[in-house]
Amino acid sequence: MKHLLPFAWGLFVFTNAWSADPPPAKTNDEGFRLAMPGYHFSFPRDHAAHPEFKTEWWYFTGHLAEKGKTEPSLGYELTFFRTALTAKPVTTNSNWSLRDIHFAHVAISDLKQGNFWFAEKISRGALGLAGAETSKLHSWIEDWSLTEAKDGVWNLHAKADGRSIDLQLQPAKPVVIHGEDGVSRKAKGEGHATHYVSFTRMKTSGRVTLPDRILEVSGESWHDHEFGTNQLTSDQAGWDWFSLQFDSGEELMIYLLRKKNGCFEEASSGTWVDSKGAATHLTIGEISVLSRDAWKSGKSGAVYPSRWEIRIPGRGVNVVVEPLLADQELRVKESSTMAYWEGSCRVTGSHTGRAYVELTGYEK
Repeated sequence: MKHLLPFAWGLFVFTNAWSADPPPAKTNDEGFRLAMPGYHFSFPRDHAAHPEFKTEWWYFTGHLAEKGKTEPSLGYELTFFRTALTAKPVTTNSNWSLRDIHFAHVAISDLKQGNFWFAEKISRGALGLAGAETSKLHSWIEDWSLTEAKDGVWNLHAKADGRSIDLQLQPAKPVVIHGEDGVSRKAKGEGHATHYVSFTRMKTSGRVTLPDRILEVSGESWHDHEFGTNQLTSDQAGWDWFSLQFDSGEELMIYLLRKKNGCFEEASSGTWVDSKGAATHLTIGEISVLSRDAWKSGKSGAVYPSRWEIRIPGRGVNVVVEPLLADQELRVKESSTMAYWEGSCRVTGSHTGRAYVELTGYEK
């Protein structure tokens, strides 16, 4: 869930060079750095944490098949969040010193049994209870963790309620930088943006433990890393986010920000990724998304759109995205009071494949 607060190809190092000298960093009134055009990405450094920005998250979703089978029977989500309480670095040697709060969400869609489970964890970034390193990819909350091994494999671990995921991920395509000139804009005005990168396809294997069985699994995942400072503007209500992985080897990301007046934010956008990994920015004028159904949560009362028709005429895309389970709603209580829908979906039409969809701001 890249959303409650307002991110290398193995060991490949990539440096963005839009200009010879990076522009000076701009900050808000609290001293947090703003996401501004001209940001110079450098990998693997930018896979790690950026404490100079107020918020940051490392997000993973995927579709997993049991050993010996090809059709996925599980969907999963695991996201690590960091939100800063102060822009000032900790200057004391006390282990109690606190700058960041860390929280995480995990969810498993059991497509075979037709049920959905989620859990959350929150902790302060002190006493070694939680943290996110700046020199390498490593984010953790107690025994939940995201780490990168020396061989370039990323390891995910989370467990609760007799369930757990232990997965190994490796990029299958180059890293994608979303937006234009190093920023993914979220609204008009200076700093209303994030720096947003993805691995749109990661080979995945490992183990998923459920109350009644332990499964050796393999499949594909999608990873987002986003960092910035400004949250939604006062006239925005939430967003609809789509990640589509086509059987053709291409991918599509769509980020639609909704205004309270019912319109989409003009800064909404998308990214098309071809089979070799080359990314193309899409404006909202190139994207058509229509919802043909709805689902009402019996627990939060939220009414979510469902079964979307997505068209990208310039890419010959005319597809239907349909949830594989109706109820894939996370109702988190510790890290936030809001509910959101994050679910595994199928893709049919001009392109076939699998997708994850995230819907926020509907519970109100």
